Amino acid sequence: MILLKNKYRRLFASVLTLAIISCSNPWDDRVDNGDANLGVTLDEAITNTSETSEFAKLLDQTGYAEVLAASKTYTVFVPNNTALAAVGSEILNNPEALKQFVANHITLTTYSSVRTNQEERIKMFTNKNLIFKGSTMIDDATIVSADHYAANGVFHIIDKALTPKLNIWQYVNSAAATTEMTTYLRSLKEFNIYQSDSIGKAVSETNGAGYLADSLTNSYLKNVYNLNNEDNLYTLFLMEDAGYTAEVNKMKPYLIKTSNDPAIDSTAIYSKYFTVRDMAFHGKYELNQLPATLTSRFGVVVPVDKTQIVQQINLSNGIVYIMKRVDVELGKRLLTTRIEGEANRGYIGSRTRMLYRDRRDPSGVLFNDLMVQAPNRDKFTFTYNAKDMYSTTYKVYWRAVNDRTTSSLFQQQLGIGGVIETVGTTDNVANFDKLFPLITVPFNNYDEVLIGEFTKDTAGNIDLISLIGGPTTATSGLTLDYLKFVPVLK
Repeated sequence: MILLKNKYRRLFASVLTLAIISCSNPWDDRVDNGDANLGVTLDEAITNTSETSEFAKLLDQTGYAEVLAASKTYTVFVPNNTALAAVGSEILNNPEALKQFVANHITLTTYSSVRTNQEERIKMFTNKNLIFKGSTMIDDATIVSADHYAANGVFHIIDKALTPKLNIWQYVNSAAATTEMTTYLRSLKEFNIYQSDSIGKAVSETNGAGYLADSLTNSYLKNVYNLNNEDNLYTLFLMEDAGYTAEVNKMKPYLIKTSNDPAIDSTAIYSKYFTVRDMAFHGKYELNQLPATLTSRFGVVVPVDKTQIVQQINLSNGIVYIMKRVDVELGKRLLTTRIEGEANRGYIGSRTRMLYRDRRDPSGVLFNDLMVQAPNRDKFTFTYNAKDMYSTTYKVYWRAVNDRTTSSLFQQQLGIGGVIETVGTTDNVANFDKLFPLITVPFNNYDEVLIGEFTKDTAGNIDLISLIGGPTTATSGLTLDYLKFVPVLK
């Protein structure tokens, strides 16, 4: 038994020693390994390597040789001389393009080919992120000779130059993407979809924003996704003109807008926006990863028909698919508006106890609502608003749970639009666009109740929605879980 234990001890010691050796840090192991480059900085090491002499000249030409002589640590992915020979004159003869080109091969800190992360995004000096895959690939270049250590970092020799790719927004702005859809996306730098969009424009004009200018001032980048952001990945569907026009025309009856300027077709502008806002998705979906549907950040379910794909364009922060058409059903495109009872904008009436409640329905599902018991004035009112309503008829529902009283059922009603008027010391809502009749709120009813229909002739916000308590003599409460406006197809 003792001999057996000693045998296991020796085996454990051997395994431990092997583990310590295999987990050692390649950066630490560079010391005294006989590499002559360990006594020189990266710029000198790259110059002293025959395979990379041409890239060394570009380091000198762009000033990056001085950067790589500094005391910080760097990793450089160095194209060999054969790879550099394939780089075009449009880069080599353009000082700014050349500087960006060289910068796209350099990153801070050291990245050895011996790595625990099999796929890692690395930020280069261009602010672009490249994928270091396994131990042999950086972006779409192969590492042909790895782990050349110098005094202040490491360089890997690759078989292909890492020419900076456009990001999605840069592609949209390029000559290669001149379509009706991209023209419209660019136009949203001049046109504010929402009033708040003007704030970004004011900041940019006052302070200047450089390459961030579009990110601050374009309504699409501000309200949908910032496709100019290099640190996130996106997928964008760009439709060809015929398909794009067909989708926009589907939306026009539901986004009727008037304009003070006859030259501005506001209906077309907003129909285009509510079409293109559902064409961008967070995350990079390769062709073999595309599901049958994708859901936009606004909740629209978008079908993905791969037979409609004309071209796939890989960019620095994602993928653009050129599509013949992306045919979204109107029933999926027109979203239901739901307003939570506890999200009231204010109230009208003397201050009384308002209960923001956590409740469970009979099925055990948790929900929140708002309730006032025995409001101390006639027609106590909660106020709400709604954003981005379509020009169509809505079926209007509420769920209002009276779980406090059986002896005196109370009434409440809903008003759409109108203005708040003050008569003496009392505020009330007047001149409603639509005032629904008083409805009795039954005891312990957890079902949605259809309270009627409401038609909005022009698209846009509803600035005032009022939930109004009944007369004092007939009421002892006011409550709301949620309102729901369900658009009706024309």
